[in-house]
Amino acid sequence: MLKELFQAFRPKEPPSLPDPDAELALGALLVRVAQSDREYKLEEISLIDRILARLYQHNAIEAAKVRATCEKLHAAAPETDTFGKLIRETTSLDERLAALEALWEVVLADGAAAEGEVKIIEEARRAMGLSFKDSETARKKVEQQASEP
Repeated sequence: MLKELFQAFRPKEPPSLPDPDAELALGALLVRVAQSDREYKLEEISLIDRILARLYQHNAIEAAKVRATCEKLHAAAPETDTFGKLIRETTSLDERLAALEALWEVVLADGAAAEGEVKIIEEARRAMGLSFKDSETARKKVEQQASEP
């Protein structure tokens, strides 16, 4: 009887997640990079929200809602290259380069690039059809922006 009582309060099915588009795929990759060091800090969460707002013209609340969906997608997510391929197949080269820069922003937010974070970026970069040179250029651009007052 107690078991039946608990089941009555549980949802019948877990809420379904939306099919990822390029925005959700990038958001999930940003979350994946931020969580790769097992420390998902408020600064990283805020940065992801700002990146989503900047790239997809969201206000702060919309960006936070998108990020929350991306966190769920990441948790239930396919491999990193699946998200990268989705971005490659649905966006222009300029948008893919902007996505790569956004990934580097999150990686370098704490001032250092951990090995696990770089591995995720490399998987995503290859899946997005971008070169190592593209990645180095994106990283340098992000580092330069961070050093400007």
